[in-house]
Amino acid sequence: MKKMKIILGIGALSIAGFFMVAADHIDAPAVAGGTSDITDFYAFQGEDTDNLVFVANVQGLLSPSASSEAMFNESTLIEINIDTNDDKIEDYVIQAIPRDGVMYFFGPVKPTTTGLSSAIETTATTSMVDISAYGGTAIIENSNDMKFFAGPRDDPFFMDFAQFSEIIAGNATSFNEVGSDTFAGTNVMSVVVEVPKSMIGGSGTINTWVESKTKQ
Repeated sequence: MKKMKIILGIGALSIAGFFMVAADHIDAPAVAGGTSDITDFYAFQGEDTDNLVFVANVQGLLSPSASSEAMFNESTLIEINIDTNDDKIEDYVIQAIPRDGVMYFFGPVKPTTTGLSSAIETTATTSMVDISAYGGTAIIENSNDMKFFAGPRDDPFFMDFAQFSEIIAGNATSFNEVGSDTFAGTNVMSVVVEVPKSMIGGSGTINTWVESKTKQ
C-alpha cells in the first residue's frame, strides 16, 4: 500500500508547491514487473488550486520497445482511496479499469465496500478517456468537472541505485550531486485524475493511497 497525507483547503493555499510521493520500483521476484505492480503514487495541488491531482503509475522499468506494446490489464482495477476523517478507512474512491483501449473511471464516490475487496461502483459518476499510444499525442479528457489521462509516460522517479548499493555496502556515505538516474529511458503506464477538492471533502487533512486489485 502506498500512503501519504496532504493538506487541502485553506491550508493548501499557503503551500501551493506542496507535493507528496510514494515509490516502489523493485519488488520481490514474484510480483516485480507485473501489469498490476504499482511503481509510484503522486498527489499534488493542481494548477487550479481548487483541484487535486492523483497519479498512479504501474508496470515500471519499461524500455521504449516494451512501452510500445504495453497495455493495462483488463482484469486489474486501479483504486485511489481517500480517507477524510483519519480513521484509516477510505471515505471516497476513484476507480479506473480499462476496456478495449478506453480507461473507464468511476467516482469519486463513497464505496459500497472498504478494505481489501472492492466492487466496481458502476452507479457512480462515470467518465472515460482513450488510452494514449506510446509516442503519440497525450489524450486528456475533460468530463464531469474532472480531467483524465491514461497511457505510457516517462518514468518520473529519480534514483541512483548504483550509489545506493555502494552506501548499503559501506563503500560510500552519501549520494552524489548530481547522481546518475537509474531509471532514465524507462517508462511506466500512468493513470492521472484531476478532481475538484469539493468532490472529496473540500478542506482539512486527508490520507490517500492507491491499490491495484485483480478480478477474482
